[in-house]
This record gives sequence, C-alpha cells and structure tokens, in this order.
Amino acid sequence: MTRITGSDDSAFAATDRRLFLRRGLLLGGAVMLGGPLLAACGDSDSSSSASSTSGSKGFGELTLRLSWIKNVEFAGSYIADSKGYYTAEGFSKVTLIGGGPSATPMETDVVTKKALVAISAPDITGAAVAKGAPLKIIGAQFQKNPFCIMSMAKNPIAKPEDMYGKKIGVQAGNESVWAAYIKATGLDESKITKVPVQFDPLPLTQGTVDGWFSFVTNEPNTLRLKGFKVATMLLADTGYPLVSETYCVRQETIDSQRDLLKAFLRAEIKGWKANIADPKLGAKLAAETYGKGLGLTTEEQTLESTDESKLMVSADTKKSGLFTVTPELVEENIKTLKYGGLDITAAELFDLSIIEEIYKENPSLI
Repeated sequence: MTRITGSDDSAFAATDRRLFLRRGLLLGGAVMLGGPLLAACGDSDSSSSASSTSGSKGFGELTLRLSWIKNVEFAGSYIADSKGYYTAEGFSKVTLIGGGPSATPMETDVVTKKALVAISAPDITGAAVAKGAPLKIIGAQFQKNPFCIMSMAKNPIAKPEDMYGKKIGVQAGNESVWAAYIKATGLDESKITKVPVQFDPLPLTQGTVDGWFSFVTNEPNTLRLKGFKVATMLLADTGYPLVSETYCVRQETIDSQRDLLKAFLRAEIKGWKANIADPKLGAKLAAETYGKGLGLTTEEQTLESTDESKLMVSADTKKSGLFTVTPELVEENIKTLKYGGLDITAAELFDLSIIEEIYKENPSLI
C-alpha cells in the first residue's frame, strides 16, 4: 500500500518501503556482525498451521522471514500455509516472521538462525555477503524487480530518453537505485530535472512532475483505484535487470539440510502457482487473515497480486519453472549490481542447484 492523500491510514506500508530496501543495502552487511543482540529486536508476528501426519518426515518447525509487513507480497506463502502445503512436505509448524521499517535486516535473522529462510533482494544479500555473511540466494520469485517510472497516461514515459526535458520525482531512499539506473542506461542526467519528493504521488497527478519513481505494484494501482489513468516503464525492461523477492539461506543449510530446503521450495511453488491461477486467493488471505488489522482491502491487494504474477512469470519460468534464474539473467544481475557499486561474483551470491534439482525430480511442478 502507498500513502496517498485521503487513503487509508494503513497505507503507511509502502511509504517507507523503498527507503527500507535501500537502507538494507547500506546496513545489510554491516549489521550481520551484530549477531543475536540485533536479531532480538525483530518483528515476531507469526502464523502457524496445524500439525499433520506428514510432519513425521521430521523437518520440524519452519521459520520464514518476510521482507515486509504481511501484505499480498507474500501471497504464495499464505496459500502454502493455509492449504497445508508446508505440512504435507514434512514441516510440523510454520512461522511467518513479518518485517517492516523497524525490523532487523532479513539477512541478520538468517545468519543468527532466527529464520531458516528470508525473502530479500540481490543488492541487500550481496551487500551482506561482501561483508562476510555466509549466505546464498537459492531462487527468485520476481524475474524482474518492481521499480518503475510512473507517468500519466496522457503524457507517458515509455523509454528512458522520454525523461529528457522532464521533471522526475525521486525519493531520497531511492537515490542509489536512480544513480545506478542512470549509469546502466547511459542517460545524460543533465537533461533530466530530478525533483526531491516523498512517497505520496499526488504531485504527479497535479502536473508538478512528469514522472514518478515507484514500485509498479504499489502507487500505480493506488492511483488507478482513485480513477487516474497512468503508464509505467519498468527499470528491468530498460537497462536495469535485477531479480527480486529472492530466497536467502545460510551456506551451511545448503550443505547439511538440502532435503529440507527442497521441501520448503516445493511448498512455495505450489502456493505461488495457486496464486498465479487466482490472484484474488492470496489477496483475500492477506487482507482478511495474515494482514488483518493493517487496513488492507481485497480489491487493492488483488491488483497488486495480479501485477506480482506478471513479474514472476516469464518465458524462461514457463519452460524451467518458478523461482529459476537463467545463467544469462544471473550475469545480468551481477553487472547491474556493479553499477550500484557492489562487486561480487555469481558464485559468491547464487546457488541455484537446489531449485534446478527440484524440477528435474518433479517435472510436473513446472
């Protein structure tokens, strides 16, 4: 959700979302060495599923650290929990640990073993790895990151060069991504007027600026529900390829609990496939159950859920399965991270062998 004048108070969520993610890039690695003391400060909201006979497989409790509050961003996990996919894979209990601006970094919770897996992003996990955190990315939900430039449909920004001669609203928390995008695309920044803004996109609707830095899943849908017609240009489609909503785990978990991770990912695959087939399914669970009390609406969450599916499904995932990342896309990610000042190798950041094995062993999941 996004803070818009006249919107629900619960819309605070996305107001700080981008700042939170960029702050993660700066703190992700440095905080890792803070250890258990910092982890104790995290949000511990949880949801538990009932035990089942399949729990006899012996995996015990599953803890998944979400990258944000419990909105529809984690629809597949809600479905996997509510439909018993986790317990069917051998987990006796499921705890979904919510995040937010006051929570500790996702990677910290994984390193300190507060969580088995965390949902994060390559730049945040990469920053932690660069500082010595023993972490790897084992899969990616979003094949494209959700950053975009939003504009009014009557004056659309369809390609990077369309920003020349225009005013673009960029939040302080997004400065690092903006700078990396300018480098990646080779744009002449002197031809663009960057306007410091907050997260409420009202200035765009009033013509104060011509473009707005946002998440394609958030602000555009909020404005659409208010009757505005908007256009979006994904950064991922115009020179800034970077996967997102990635699964981050400890290296030792990969080495010693490979079957457990496979069980977890199988449940996630089933949950997300169900949500892609019916975006309203996860939206309803987010608004009425897992995110109850946040003021979320099924209508808005369904729009976000639909857009999330578009980021998850690609020609490559249709062929190889959800969460897979091609070697070519991995290398593009590494190149993109360098534009942001993070010099890391693919081998240091990714281990996609587990997700690849899952589909070899269970081709019906594709």
